[in-house]
Amino acid sequence: MRIHPLALTLLLLPVVACTGATPAAADTAAVPAMEADATPVAQAVDTQVLPRMRVHKTATCGCCGKWVEHMQRDGFEVETIDVEDLAAVKTRLGVPAAMASCHTAEIDGYFVEGHVPAADVRRLLAERPDARGIAAPGMPMGSPGMEMPDGRSQAYTVELVATDGTHRPFAEHPAR
Repeated sequence: MRIHPLALTLLLLPVVACTGATPAAADTAAVPAMEADATPVAQAVDTQVLPRMRVHKTATCGCCGKWVEHMQRDGFEVETIDVEDLAAVKTRLGVPAAMASCHTAEIDGYFVEGHVPAADVRRLLAERPDARGIAAPGMPMGSPGMEMPDGRSQAYTVELVATDGTHRPFAEHPAR
């Protein structure tokens, strides 16, 4: 199966916009044939519509700002709110003390506590579990916003916090 030239052009438009190339630069004749069971690129594109995220943080926390940038790069629209009392926000949203981190986000009825990867937030929104939210307790080295210059990261678990306050693993992130 071959990708239709119009479909290829539509898929390349974001690349064209980022690189400054012109649509005519896309050589549709050079598109390799795909196997019948191969997944077309268009199906692999995430078309999930993302709700607006509100992030509560302190004004001086640099890693919180880096996490917000990570979420924005992944397509989230983020509103940041600098607060003096994060504990009050965490209490209002039902974040267990053991799950606390340096910032708390709200999105579509859930909390997102700490340095949770954007892919985990997307999964939460897609699966819609009966829960308060998800949390990456503490500030795991190498998690989004806590990147190390040498690329190292520690293993960490993103926890799903149920409506009764109990928690269980939601996503595992290995050390690198």
